[in-house]
Amino acid sequence: MNHDFMAALTGSESVLPDSRSASRRLRSYVLWTTLLLTAVHYVSFPARAANTASATASVMVYGDSLSAAYGIKPEQGWVALMEKRLASDGIRVINASISGETTAGGLGRIQTDLNRHKPGTVVLALGANDGLRGLPVAVMRRNLEGMIDTIQRAGAKVILVGIQIPPNYGIEYTTDFKNVFAALAAKRRLALVPFLLDGIAEDLDNFQADRLHPGAAAQARIMQNVLPVVQRTVGRPPRAAAAAAVATQ
Repeated sequence: MNHDFMAALTGSESVLPDSRSASRRLRSYVLWTTLLLTAVHYVSFPARAANTASATASVMVYGDSLSAAYGIKPEQGWVALMEKRLASDGIRVINASISGETTAGGLGRIQTDLNRHKPGTVVLALGANDGLRGLPVAVMRRNLEGMIDTIQRAGAKVILVGIQIPPNYGIEYTTDFKNVFAALAAKRRLALVPFLLDGIAEDLDNFQADRLHPGAAAQARIMQNVLPVVQRTVGRPPRAAAAAAVATQ
C-alpha cells in the first residue's frame, strides 16, 4: 500500500505535517478507488452484453425423426445443412430433435432443453408422430400450445413448423391435423413454416425405403423451406451486422 497513505492513517508527522493534508490524501485515495471500480464495471459490462447477444443469436430445432437425420448421416440432415449456412452469420444452431418424439414427449422435456441450451429462437417441429399414431388433434394442439407457452416464458421466439399426413387417415382427420398449425400460428402470432416437406412429399423417390423419412438428397430442399423463416425471425446478429458495416467502408 502507498506509504504516504499509511502515514495519513497513522498520523505520522514526519510525512504529513497536519490533519488537513491527511484528509486531502484520504479523499484522493477514495476518489481514485471509486474511479477504478467504475472502470472495471464498464469493462466487464460489454462481456455480459456479448453473452446476451450470443444467446439471442441461437436457434434450437425441436423436432422428431424428420429433423433428427433419421436413416442418414447426421451431417446430411437439413438441420446440419442449416447450421452450416447460418454459422457465417454468427448464429448457433442446436438440434434437440429425437426420433419417435410426440408432442406429449416434447412437452415433457421442453423446459429441460430450454434450461440447457438457452436458445433465442425455437423451431418447433413436432406433430408428425401424433398423426401417424392417429392421436386426437385436440390433444396435439394442447401440447403444442403448452410448449409455445413454455418457450415464450423463457424469452425465446417460436417458429412453428407445419406437417401433413397421408390421406389414408381419413379426410376429416387429415384436414383437421393440417389446419392446426396455421390456426395456432395465427392465434399466437407466430412465424410459420407452412409445410416442412413442401416440394418433396409428392415424389416417393425423395424418401427412404420406409416411405416416411426423406433421403439425403431431399434434405437441402427441406432446409430451404425453413431457412428463410429462421433468417427473418432471428434477424441480423451483432457479428453479421458488424461484418456488413466493415464491408461497406
